[in-house]
Amino acid sequence: MTGIRITGWGIALPDKIVTNDDLAASLDTSDTWITERTGIRERRIGGTTSGLAIEAGQNALRCAGLTADQIDHVVLATTTPDSIVPGTAPTVQDALGIRGGAFDINAACSGFVYGLVTVAGLIAAGAGPILLIGSETLSKITDMDDRAIAIIVGDGAGAVVVEPVDGPGQLLSWNLNSDGSLRHLLYCEHGGTLYMDGKEVFRKAVRVVVESAERAMADAGLGPDDISLLVPHQANLRIIVAACQRLGIPEERTVVVIDRYGNTSSASIPLALHDAISNDRVHDGDNLLLTGFGGGMTWASAVLRWGP
Repeated sequence: MTGIRITGWGIALPDKIVTNDDLAASLDTSDTWITERTGIRERRIGGTTSGLAIEAGQNALRCAGLTADQIDHVVLATTTPDSIVPGTAPTVQDALGIRGGAFDINAACSGFVYGLVTVAGLIAAGAGPILLIGSETLSKITDMDDRAIAIIVGDGAGAVVVEPVDGPGQLLSWNLNSDGSLRHLLYCEHGGTLYMDGKEVFRKAVRVVVESAERAMADAGLGPDDISLLVPHQANLRIIVAACQRLGIPEERTVVVIDRYGNTSSASIPLALHDAISNDRVHDGDNLLLTGFGGGMTWASAVLRWGP
C-alpha cells in the first residue's frame, strides 16, 4: 500500500488589500453590515491565477526541501483559469521547471479536496511527489458593483507538496459529492460574472457540509471529539459557525481566515491550512477535517492524520 504525506506548504497573496470601508465608498454598505453578515473585514485583490499559483508553488517546494525535477506532476484547482484553452496548470508547470503531467480541476470551492483525493489516487498508482495548488482570481469574474458578490470574493493561492509513503499515510478517508440540479444557485457563464442565490446556498451548504464531514469521520472511525482541527472552506463565517454547531466541533478547534482573505474558492482551504501550521495549531498525531462546498453544487471532505 502506498499512502500520501503533505511535506511542504506555501501561499501567495496579492499586495492590494481592500477593506470593507474601501467597498463602502462605492457600494451601499458599511463595515458593520459586511462583518455581521459574512465575517469578512478585508480581502486581497489582484494578480493572475498562474502568477499566484507559481509563487505559492515555489514556497511549497522550498518548504518541502524539494526541487522542480523531483516533482512528477502539477495539479491545479481553480475556477478562474487564465484562459479557456489551454489549462493554467501547464503554464505553472513551465514556470516552475517541472516535467510530467499538469492539469486543472474545476470543482469550484471544493476543488482543493477533490484535488487532494485525485493526487492520492495518482500516487497510489505509482506517481512520485506531486504539487497540488488551489489558486483563484475571483475578482476577475465579479461585478464589483454587485453588493451581494463584491463584498465576499478575494484572490489568492495555496499549495502543498504531496509525497508517497509506505503504508496508509495521512489520508484516512474522503467523501466527494455533487448535485448538478443545483447549478442555478451559483454559476458564471462564459463572458459573464458570478451569480449566487445567497439564501439557498447558505441553506444547502450547511446541510451538505455536515453530511459529508460526518461520512468522512465515520469512514475514518472517528467522531467529533477526535477531530483536532476543522479546516473548512471560507465561504461565510455564519456557515462555518452553523457547521461547527451541527457537527459538535467547538469553534476554538476551527480555522478561520475569512476575516483577512474573504472567499477565495479553491484557495481557501490551503490558505487556512497554512495559517494553522504557521501558528503552531497542527501537531503530529492530530486529526484534521478538511471540508468545503461550491458551485455545481459540489461538496467534499477529507480526514488527515498529521505527521510522518
